Amino acid sequence: MKVLNLRCEHEHGFEGWFASEDDYRDQLDRGLLSCPLCASAAITRLPSAPRLNISGAQPSPTAEPRPPAEPARSAQPELAAQLQSALQAVVQDLMQRTEDVGPRFPEEARRIHYGETEARGIRGQATPQEREALRDEGIEVFALPLPPGSGGPTH
Repeated sequence: MKVLNLRCEHEHGFEGWFASEDDYRDQLDRGLLSCPLCASAAITRLPSAPRLNISGAQPSPTAEPRPPAEPARSAQPELAAQLQSALQAVVQDLMQRTEDVGPRFPEEARRIHYGETEARGIRGQATPQEREALRDEGIEVFALPLPPGSGGPTH
């Protein structure tokens, strides 16, 4: 099993697990790889150090002690990974707490706003023009594009 560090064109970093290098290349060539955060298919492989299992290795008795090594990576990639994870958790929570009304979103948002139906959290699809019309009526909406497999674009 090969674990590769990957990144999309929007600088979202993630891991990919593949049976082999050929498996990675095959999936990349067939367009099967996409960013789990933004669904971009423009994926690049980042350099990564191989994992060496040398836990049983002992330093030679004549070796001089070395000063502690500087961290190999900056905190930026770790912070980005934490932010991506937090965003995914928020999106999952949003998906669980709202009803998907699909393309009926503008109609259902108006019905809720004007008291024609019960107030509840909804999500669905709306064009930019439909969203602007809702805002003009005083109905607050926002677009949250989601990657494939997580429900599609949500407003």
